[in-house]
Amino acid sequence: MEMNLPSPSIKGEMSVEEAIKRRRSVRYFKKVKLPLLHLSQLLWASQGIIERWRRTSPSAGATYPLDIFAVCKDIESVTPGIYHYLPSKHNIRLIKEGDFSLSLMEACLGQGFVGDASLVLVITAEFTRTTKRYGERGVRYVHIEVGHVGENLYLQAESLGLATCGVGAFYDEKIKKILDLPKNFEPLYIMPFGYPI
Repeated sequence: MEMNLPSPSIKGEMSVEEAIKRRRSVRYFKKVKLPLLHLSQLLWASQGIIERWRRTSPSAGATYPLDIFAVCKDIESVTPGIYHYLPSKHNIRLIKEGDFSLSLMEACLGQGFVGDASLVLVITAEFTRTTKRYGERGVRYVHIEVGHVGENLYLQAESLGLATCGVGAFYDEKIKKILDLPKNFEPLYIMPFGYPI
């Protein structure tokens, strides 16, 4: 099942400079639903199409090795579950229904704020998209790209009045199992979102 997302905004009320100055890692979230528009905006900031096939974050040779999965717990108009973001359509495809916040938190070494978040984005990579062009050097390029996406998400969250904290401490195999990832997809970075307390 696929669900279309609202069109993202390309003008905000906060300047890039202000978002950079205000950016913080925050680990405490209110238990409040996020608007569907916020989900749309965050996904667009991560991998959205900005022109033909070009995306919001740079990619070595436009190989685009990253895929974004949204673990939705409290999003208006969205059934709780795990969704795969499809940039070409700007929509999400349901992988499986349910509240996976507790199992995701446990896979992230018990970090409570992961379970408290209204939304968790999991950034994954299929390395061969880049390494088939650049060889082993492509692994470095993929890691650089995930950094670009992470910063886009931090700044977009700040401009929306949301909080986040990037997570690198997790059990890869547990995350793969929770998300039902294809065997060639590797989880690289996890970002929970919510309104700050």
